[in-house]
Amino acid sequence: MPYLDHAATTPMLPESLDAYVRVARELGNASSLHGSGRSARRTVEESRERLSEALGAKPSELVFTGSGTEADNLAVKGMHWARRTEARNRVVTTAIEHHAIADAVAWLGDHERADVTELPVDEVGRVKVEALAELLAERAAEITAITCMWANNEVGTLQPLEEIAALAEAHGIPVHTDAVQAVGHVAVDFGASGVDSLALSGHKLGGPAGAGALLLRRDTKVTPLLHGGGQEREIRSGTLDVPGIAALAEAAVIAVSRQKDEATRLAALRDDLVERIRAAVPDAIYNGDPVDRLPGNAHFSFPGCEGDALLMLLDAAGVECATGSACSAGIAQPSHVLLAMGAGEFDARSSLRFTLGWSTTQADVDALLAALPESVERARSAGLS
Repeated sequence: MPYLDHAATTPMLPESLDAYVRVARELGNASSLHGSGRSARRTVEESRERLSEALGAKPSELVFTGSGTEADNLAVKGMHWARRTEARNRVVTTAIEHHAIADAVAWLGDHERADVTELPVDEVGRVKVEALAELLAERAAEITAITCMWANNEVGTLQPLEEIAALAEAHGIPVHTDAVQAVGHVAVDFGASGVDSLALSGHKLGGPAGAGALLLRRDTKVTPLLHGGGQEREIRSGTLDVPGIAALAEAAVIAVSRQKDEATRLAALRDDLVERIRAAVPDAIYNGDPVDRLPGNAHFSFPGCEGDALLMLLDAAGVECATGSACSAGIAQPSHVLLAMGAGEFDARSSLRFTLGWSTTQADVDALLAALPESVERARSAGLS
């Protein structure tokens, strides 16, 4: 079955799966002092070195987590708690963040009485840097942390992260980025980016679900979410998932090493998909930045269609895709990303996201285009009835 939902999860790379199985056969808690424990610890530290090197970070800057969501929550809540005072209680986010960030920030506002500012975006989903500059000029002393994703999970637009980090650095404000969609798909260099923390997830780049990481500069203060054994610099307690960590590192190293060539291949497939959708459905609206976007992302609105209905028609035809973030699938509400970009409510309900990955072939794109025209026609007819 053609699978065009790699932004939700992507198949494990064979090498990553092999690493997981191999390490899972070995006994050992990485916190134990006996031989089995030391062997497990060696696997963890070797994986830490490999993963950090692939991402332009130091091994001491890498904290293993159970997911990208955990890494996001640890960074945003942890930085806010570590820096807040009576006069400094504002978190700055953007209007297009993944729910792992958006809901964490909303929780801080609702339960911790944090002041929250959302930066607006333009019509292609790019954060308006000038809005941040104006905010910093007026309220920099109030801000505990700034969070901005590296690449949008719905429309694929890449964000002006280096500009945001430079503005924040001038005021001594830490910046977090959710790079879950970016790592392995575009060039990511933590050291050069200027950000203070970065979240990633294994299952978005060919690794296992349940394994993630937070890159965190040594001088960035974070209050832990979890307390217990003090693993991971006493920032993230919990017994380490040694097989998951080994498989995550293996997948990331491979994805990063192949990133440039794979981006070229996927962008060509995506451009073919986009051109053929426009020819087959002339009034379809291509969302996101047409140039500065993830190579495997194609996001369209189909006027007159309910996105959920169109998705199920394609699924019945054997093609799998998404209406947006997998975390909100099945919830009957318009895309908050498209609304922030200026779309009307119905257009924000009429979108589909096609995302390509390492296992995508030309045959998958061909299958989509074979099924799409009739599916759109049937979805529009259902909407009129």
